[in-house]
Amino acid sequence: MNRIDRLTAILIQLQSKKVVKAQEIADRFDITLRTVYRDVKALMEAGVPIGSEAGTGYFIVDGFHLPPVMFAQDEASAMLVAGKLVERMTDESVRRSFSNALFKIKSVLNEAQRSHLESLQAHVEVLQPHVSLPAQTGNNLSDLQRAIVSKAVLRVQYTSSEGTHTGREVEPIGLFYYSAAWHLIGWCRLRNGFRDFRCDRLQQVVLTGETFVPRSIFTLQQYFNSLKETNAEVISVVVLFDHASARVATNARHFFGFVSAEPVDDGMRMHFLTTDLPMMARWLLSYGSGVEVEEPVELRDLLRSLVEELQAHYLKLASS
Repeated sequence: MNRIDRLTAILIQLQSKKVVKAQEIADRFDITLRTVYRDVKALMEAGVPIGSEAGTGYFIVDGFHLPPVMFAQDEASAMLVAGKLVERMTDESVRRSFSNALFKIKSVLNEAQRSHLESLQAHVEVLQPHVSLPAQTGNNLSDLQRAIVSKAVLRVQYTSSEGTHTGREVEPIGLFYYSAAWHLIGWCRLRNGFRDFRCDRLQQVVLTGETFVPRSIFTLQQYFNSLKETNAEVISVVVLFDHASARVATNARHFFGFVSAEPVDDGMRMHFLTTDLPMMARWLLSYGSGVEVEEPVELRDLLRSLVEELQAHYLKLASS
């Protein structure tokens, strides 16, 4: 990238958020901090009102805006691909907002770029996976995002995996996508602890008008650790797959709370977090002797019960 293109890109980056650290700019363009300082100085000399705070970063003074940004063809294509994923992996509220944003993006494209996107549209598709994505239903993701940012207490009606309906007040701290569903992580005032709410099970979401002071949970890993400490429903599972089974499980594992994997002499040790041991047991049963559950003991007992149930079932069929 030549310097003129980089200066324009830096200016766009500065307008993308309230404050941008010099190290963020250096990392994005793979340049030194000294080069960042020179580039920012060049923008200021060109009349761009850039402010700075020691130890914080750079910011654009309020009131300054670039004219409409022109997109490169690859950037426009990337937005189309992102739109395909949004259609499959979000709910109606996000799909509607993204569709409106995409119209605005297309409005600043030139004729050749619009023609390129129209030709590409029919040749890019995200197919529905074998396991359905329940979090596609509902219309809450946009409201949940606003509540997280504004630190607004929510009153929700939630249906558990057992079908129990409860009303709760929740302090939302984050949205995470895992096990083929969106999950709201928040402090549940009913249970007095952090909880994981699958978004498609939120029957009603209402802002209470109350705000809250964020609790000291900043990452997904910290959250899961806190769940274990408070004996919540999320269960850690460790399974040893032989080489053949590990290859087959590579794609499906993400629907069952896959966290990480490490190679071992006999195959692959995989770590999962799940709230549904029976579902995990039925999945692992399909791999037969190709898997060995290392923990928890409850999962091994479930597998043993399933095997005994199957054996009794087919012995009965054989005898009849």
